[in-house]
Amino acid sequence: MLSGFADISLAQVVLVAAVALFASVIGGLAGYGTGALMPLVLVPLVGAEPVVPIIAISSIFTNLSRFTAFVRYADRRKAVIVVAAALLTTALGAYGYTRLTSVGAALVIGSMLILSVPLRRQLRRHSVRIGDRGLATGAVGYGLLVGGTAGSGVILLSLLMAAGLEGAAVIATDAVISLAIAAVKVSVFGLAGVVSAKVLSLALLIGAVALPGAFLAKAFVERMPVHIHTAILDAAVIIGGVVMISTALRAL
Repeated sequence: MLSGFADISLAQVVLVAAVALFASVIGGLAGYGTGALMPLVLVPLVGAEPVVPIIAISSIFTNLSRFTAFVRYADRRKAVIVVAAALLTTALGAYGYTRLTSVGAALVIGSMLILSVPLRRQLRRHSVRIGDRGLATGAVGYGLLVGGTAGSGVILLSLLMAAGLEGAAVIATDAVISLAIAAVKVSVFGLAGVVSAKVLSLALLIGAVALPGAFLAKAFVERMPVHIHTAILDAAVIIGGVVMISTALRAL
């Protein structure tokens, strides 16, 4: 599945590192961003198939930095509810992803990126509110999607806000949950044999470069207008998703 990588130049490595730092700052401000932005630079470099494993491994580092920066705001009870409900479906989603072809992987990632924008806006517009049972039910579906896609973090963000969390509490609780989910995904990908040396190297690069991002975000979280970078991110995500799907369809 991960064979056929093209060699990556130094300039391309620098580009990946720069996008990783930017995405980490956005993630610290908005609660999501890395999974949505990184496929836009990774897919042209390494293809669609290894993207989700790369992001899963790197997310351990990015979410660890977010957790460290915002830990005192985390709602541990809600984190436990989501993790318990999503563990099995996350593993199933990750295993299903390992069975996809390159074209299939591109279609899945591109579709998820495009759908994430209107989904987030609809949930915010209708001010959906859920209790613990609703949170657990939503987490089951979230697990299936996050296991096999990139950019689905917006679903978790929306679930936590609907459950009554806001501001830094959303970012911190999201980080706790994402750490556990990433561990499950990495375990499945490792057992399936899709974690190559190059996948691991890129993931470690992204994770290491992104570590300062959460602390930079923390410094600006109360000063920068969220709607500005959110609008830019939405546009980039939709355009990237369209490009991925178009490329995949031409390959059919």
